[in-house]
Amino acid sequence: MEKIITLTPENIEQEHICCAMADKKSFDGVAAKKEILCNQYSEGYRFKKLNVKGKVLIEYAPAEITLSPVIAPDFMQIQCFWVSGKYKGQGWGRKLMEQCIEDSKEKAGIVAVSSAKKRPFMSDPKFLKKFGFEVVDEAQPYFQLWVKKNKDLEVPKFSDAAKAMQCNEKGISVYFTSQCPFTDYYVKNEMVEISKKWDMPLNVHQIKTVDNAMKAPTAFPLYSVFVDGKFLTHEILTEKRFAKLYKAK
Repeated sequence: MEKIITLTPENIEQEHICCAMADKKSFDGVAAKKEILCNQYSEGYRFKKLNVKGKVLIEYAPAEITLSPVIAPDFMQIQCFWVSGKYKGQGWGRKLMEQCIEDSKEKAGIVAVSSAKKRPFMSDPKFLKKFGFEVVDEAQPYFQLWVKKNKDLEVPKFSDAAKAMQCNEKGISVYFTSQCPFTDYYVKNEMVEISKKWDMPLNVHQIKTVDNAMKAPTAFPLYSVFVDGKFLTHEILTEKRFAKLYKAK
């Protein structure tokens, strides 16, 4: 029977991180993500998914502990929300969001980083709007902070560094966290090869603390790439994708 389950320190070794269950490249990334879950579960971090071999999940945690440059005291923050394949259009997205809303009812509200249109690795803004989220802040070039309020408290916002988008380095600069099980491999393998092929120095910044995230020059430190100080993309890159974006900029 299909049902939504919550990953916990007790069942994490028996359950899969559904977005990476068939990708051998993400082995180290999955281990790092499971470690985050175990370390932060008691602080309110939740990973909920459908008990199937598919990508049907939502992750959220108190904004104060997320590796994100969002200033939102007493808010819950959605970190990943994904329903794909044959499970689309069956109401699972609604059910996952309802669980997040239920777990956040004593909070000031819920925040999510998205944009004006659907982009990879971010929640669909049309879906957020259906549940009462609205845009309260923006960061270049296309990031938006969406909020669903339960209480009339101070409005959440991006950090000043995230809005400044100033990376003063030559070559390729990558900011990433272990929150996504794919980033570790693509930074330490694909980006290394890209920097060699394009003869550019590679500057790697792994975000490990909330303070690191607040000072990062991007609203999306989960994974962001800059070239010669200018933001290129928040999408995880292969060499082919890098070439296309770099030539187009």
